[in-house]
Amino acid sequence: MKQTPFPYRSLFLSGLAALLSPALPAAEELLWTQPSTELPAWMRDEVVYEVNVRQYSEEGTFDALTADLGRLEALGVGTLWLMPIHPIGEENRKGPLGSYYAVKDYYGINPEFGTKEDFAEFVEAATARGMRIILDWVGNHTAWDNPLAEERPDFYLTDDNGRYQPPTGFDWTDVIQLDFENPEVLAYQIEAMRYWINEYGIDGFRCDYATGVPTSFWNEMSAALLATEPELFLLAEAEVPDHQLEAFHASYGWSVLAAFDAIAQGKAPASHLDDVLAKVRLQFPAGSDFLYMTSNHDVNSWEGTVFERLGGGAEVFAVLSYMLDGIPLLYNGQEAGMDKRLLFFERDPIDWRPHEFHGLYRRLNRLKSGHPALAVGAPSLRIPSTADGEVYALLREAEGRQLLFIGNLTPHDTEVRLGSSELAGEWTDVFTGQRHELASSSLFSLRSWGYHVLQTSKSEQP
Repeated sequence: MKQTPFPYRSLFLSGLAALLSPALPAAEELLWTQPSTELPAWMRDEVVYEVNVRQYSEEGTFDALTADLGRLEALGVGTLWLMPIHPIGEENRKGPLGSYYAVKDYYGINPEFGTKEDFAEFVEAATARGMRIILDWVGNHTAWDNPLAEERPDFYLTDDNGRYQPPTGFDWTDVIQLDFENPEVLAYQIEAMRYWINEYGIDGFRCDYATGVPTSFWNEMSAALLATEPELFLLAEAEVPDHQLEAFHASYGWSVLAAFDAIAQGKAPASHLDDVLAKVRLQFPAGSDFLYMTSNHDVNSWEGTVFERLGGGAEVFAVLSYMLDGIPLLYNGQEAGMDKRLLFFERDPIDWRPHEFHGLYRRLNRLKSGHPALAVGAPSLRIPSTADGEVYALLREAEGRQLLFIGNLTPHDTEVRLGSSELAGEWTDVFTGQRHELASSSLFSLRSWGYHVLQTSKSEQP
């Protein structure tokens, strides 16, 4: 069955268009002089693993996911984000099974995945392994046949004839737009979110299409939920600067993802990443945090696999997403070298096969959780080179320990000289164990898409 083009494709492309636009934000829109929200301490060395329950296993159930927790623990992921687990609307449904983002009941469990008891057992088993659970929250719209459409018609926007409307500007015909002018919509959602905190002890929410909801709504939501659970983690599926003044702890790194694609496809030099990061840091409040990735459910299904988009650079960009100062995201199946676009509205289980990426991500996850230089907020230093258009070199440091990433972001072999007093000393390759004695000016030969991740400790240097 051919997939119906889903609207998240247009969201990604519109975000890319905005990034490439020559228009600059007005001075009053730059928030870098204001402090951001503070990330919960437990999230600073975490990796978020996105779970598409429907496609995760042949069974597509919570029980199958619970049975696989040992593998996920060994992989080294600590926070599991589950795509929406609620019942899916049947009216105007897309495809045979519908979109997870057409929520029929905010308090319910999708019977396709199991029962509330099955979900509770999954959360208990994951928590016993030290894992955290984040739920996907769809606050902008509901399914047409959500009972609220009958019980609370004042919750929804209508046209001049009083008919419910899908969100404007997209082909989201399976959902209808909530009306945020009504404060009771906010009150209802806060109570529904509290239900999942109090009843199941979940650790946070990834808020879908956060751009479509007024920031004032999210600010009030955040204050209420953090009063309920101060250590809750709130993630915006958006890259909106004022979201991190009060509402969210982290935002999507959409512009960095777009930069990865542009660089890998030869449309921009490696140094383009510096331009993007500088612009984002100027626009966002000081200390803002971001989710960095090479894929997610939207990108995989609608834009292409990492191999389609990044080509031979899929591995080096994966490593770079962990080396940047942020929270890495791993979409289920990436560790198995997933090379297909998962269908969105029907069953299409992941092909869990042995792949070299499993070992790669296991090592990256352990490095993220165990090396202080990769903790969110640890200082970053871009190391200059003689080939900044091809090579990206980044130094992270904390507690006297350093990590140095050197990556060739092109399909061509290259020779590059790095220059910085920070380089002088003895380093060990994280992946091979090979030792390197570097001077303040050092020459590297890198194969196409090649990279090094070196570590050392200043306290061990002479």
